[in-house]
Amino acid sequence: AFGRTVTGIAPWLGATGLSAGEEARRAKMARLVRQGLANAVTPGSADKMNFLDDDTTVSQPIVDAAFLAHGLLRAFDELWGKSDADVRAHTVTAMKSIRRKKPFYSNWLLFSAMVEAFLYQAGEDFDEMRVDFALKEFCHHWYLGDGIYGDGKDFRYDYYNSYVIHPMLVQILDTVGHLHPDWAAHKEAVLARASRYAAIQEKLIASDGTFPATGRSICYRMGAFHNLADIALRRQLPEGLSPAAVRCGLTAVLHRCTDAPANYDAAGFLRPGLCGYQPSLREEYINTGSLYLCCAAFLPLGLAPADPFWASPDEDWSGKRIWAGVDYPADHALH
Repeated sequence: AFGRTVTGIAPWLGATGLSAGEEARRAKMARLVRQGLANAVTPGSADKMNFLDDDTTVSQPIVDAAFLAHGLLRAFDELWGKSDADVRAHTVTAMKSIRRKKPFYSNWLLFSAMVEAFLYQAGEDFDEMRVDFALKEFCHHWYLGDGIYGDGKDFRYDYYNSYVIHPMLVQILDTVGHLHPDWAAHKEAVLARASRYAAIQEKLIASDGTFPATGRSICYRMGAFHNLADIALRRQLPEGLSPAAVRCGLTAVLHRCTDAPANYDAAGFLRPGLCGYQPSLREEYINTGSLYLCCAAFLPLGLAPADPFWASPDEDWSGKRIWAGVDYPADHALH
């Protein structure tokens, strides 16, 4: 829950140009996240998390560390730069301990690579081979075309291109892509593919804010739009797709996923489901904490209030316009 929440709200934690009231809330939350990081990694803390788990058969900490690393990279100065030296040292120890755990031969390669990218940014030694292997598999072997990667060698009709693959590939190359010419050579294509997939995702939003409930991990709710939110944050939306339309489409999705009162238990924590409490939608690996990948939809909060994403007048997204009978440009594949 901590890592996935941080990866979603980190751009807002590093945002500037906010109103006085919002800035006070941002600063308070940033302090709480830094304190949470200290509690998570400090030996002897009652809240110390299991990054250092000695059981090498327990793989989940790879995932949790990667989402936390992604969040720290997204607000590096605010979260890392303002943490004290002891917290940074304990965090590095925790992240390096992940190397003892073996990722699955799938999108999990990006989890290991993300941790290494974070260690590089933190000024530590990093394992280039973990990065290189992930980039080679995805960029040379697992890209299927039209903005879609396989999750491993196989295609699966789920949202893992958005939950993990596109956002992490782009971030890893942002962070360490300049270190080797063959890594740098991937950057343009990887961003173009993510932008194309963002266009596809925008078209998946129906006129009422629903979207196809396909594939595993659908209990991550609006986290299915991690990539669309990330591309909007990066101001890399494809030509013809306006920021205002994306804002309105994502807002409709947020309401569909979060307005149902049954979403939350008596203590206020999320329960499994997509629209309410739907425990049969969860897989065995879904727990309360993993549900908080839904926070990835909040990435555009890192854009300043004056940015066109926020400042432009409301605009219908493509699914609403097309099904209202409005003439609309045809969609085209990425070649």
